[in-house]
Amino acid sequence: MAEIKPLRAWRYNDELAKGIDDITSPLFDVVSQKQRDKLYQNPYNSIHLSVPKGENAAHNSKKTLEEWKKTGAIQHDELPGIYVYYQYFTLAGSQREYCRKGFICNIRAYHWDENVILRHENTMPHSVNDRIDILKETELNVSPTHGLYTDENFELEQYMDESMLRPIYETEDYQGVRDVLSVIHDAEVIRKFIKVIEDKKIILADGHHRYEGSMIYRQERMKNNPNHTGDEGYNFHLMFLTNTEADDLRILPTHRVIKGLENFSPTELIKKLEEYFIIKPVEEAHSINEIILGKQWAFGLLFKDFAIKVRLKPEMLDTMTWKFPDAIKALDLTVMHYFIIEKCLGIHGKDQRASSILEFDRSFSDCLAKVITDEAQMAIITNDISMEDVKQVCYSGFTMPQKSTYFYPKVICGYLFSSIKEDEFKSPSHSCF
Repeated sequence: MAEIKPLRAWRYNDELAKGIDDITSPLFDVVSQKQRDKLYQNPYNSIHLSVPKGENAAHNSKKTLEEWKKTGAIQHDELPGIYVYYQYFTLAGSQREYCRKGFICNIRAYHWDENVILRHENTMPHSVNDRIDILKETELNVSPTHGLYTDENFELEQYMDESMLRPIYETEDYQGVRDVLSVIHDAEVIRKFIKVIEDKKIILADGHHRYEGSMIYRQERMKNNPNHTGDEGYNFHLMFLTNTEADDLRILPTHRVIKGLENFSPTELIKKLEEYFIIKPVEEAHSINEIILGKQWAFGLLFKDFAIKVRLKPEMLDTMTWKFPDAIKALDLTVMHYFIIEKCLGIHGKDQRASSILEFDRSFSDCLAKVITDEAQMAIITNDISMEDVKQVCYSGFTMPQKSTYFYPKVICGYLFSSIKEDEFKSPSHSCF
C-alpha cells in the first residue's frame, strides 16, 4: 500500500532558528494578503518560498532557494529522519487542550487511480498549476500536506512521545497553536514507522492542491525519463501523517459566500427555496450558527437585513438527480450544493468548481460582516462534518465539493523543507536507507 521514507530535511541554520517564530508562515491557501505583506518584510521568512512575489513568482522562489543554500541560511541535515510534529491547541468556548500527534516523512506520490492516497474533495485547477510551477522550479516540497492513517493499536505514539522529550523547535503560531518539532534518527525505529504504514491507505485531509501538483509532476517526469526506476526524488511528496483513531482531529465548517450573481433577489430566492425547504425567520442573525448546530440538512442563510434558517424537507432527498450513492447524497454538503446552490441559485454542479460567484469562508463573523457591508449578496452557514463522513466519502470513490473541510489546526510552513533533487534526495552512503 503506502510507501514512506525518512528524509534529510533542509532547515534554517542555528542562528536564524533562534527566531523561528519570525520565519514560519501560514500555508499558501490560508495566508491573507495582510499577513503576506508583513511576512515579506523578513528576507528569510518561508513565505518567499511558498508564496513568492513578482510576475515570475516560481522563478523568484528558485532564486531565493539557491541564495539561501549558497549562504548557508538553510542547511541540509546530515542524516535521514522521521520528523515528529505535535500541535497543542484549544477550541473556542472550551478550556481543554488538545494535542494532535503526527510525523513528517516522504511518501510516494501515488496517482488517484492507484487507490492508495484517497481524496475527499475536488481541487481548483489554477491552484494546482501554481503549485506545479513552484515545484518544477525549486524541486522542493516547501510544506507538508496532511494525511490520515488508521492504527487502532497506536503502535507509533510511544516513539513519538519519546522523541518529543528532545524538541528541536517550539513556537506559537498565527493560530495561537503551540507547534513542536523533534526528529527520530534511530534506523530500527524508523523501520517500525515504515512497517506500520506500508499496509495502510492514506486519506488526504489537507493539501489536495499541493499533493495533486506532486502527482502530476511525477507523471510528467516518469514519461520523460526512459531510465525511470521509481526511486527518483520526483516520485515522492512531503506529508504530515496523523492517526484517525486519536481524539485530536477537529474539522471546522467552511461556509459559502455568494457575490456577483446577476439579478439577485432575496425575495425570489426564498420563493424557490420554499419548494425544497422548511423556512423559519431568525431574529438574531449572530446566533444562526448555534440554531442550526447538530441539525441534519439545516443551514443558515444570511442577507443584509435579515436571516433565515432552512431545513430540507425529507421527501425532497429522493428528487436529487446527481448520481451519487445514497450515503453521499445524504451529506449536508451535498444537499447544500444541490438544492441551494444549483436548484435555487442556478449555479450548476459542473460549474461550481470554477465559479467566481461562489467563495468560501470558515469564519462565521466574516460571513456576517460581508453581507451587512454589501461585500457579499448572501452567505450560507453550514455545520461541520465528522471524520466518519470523510471516511465514507473516501472509501466510496466519490468526492465532496471543493473546500468542504477545514482540518484544524493547519500545519505551518518553515520548520523544514524537503528536496526532490536527485543529489539531495538520496540518503548518504553510510545511512541505512
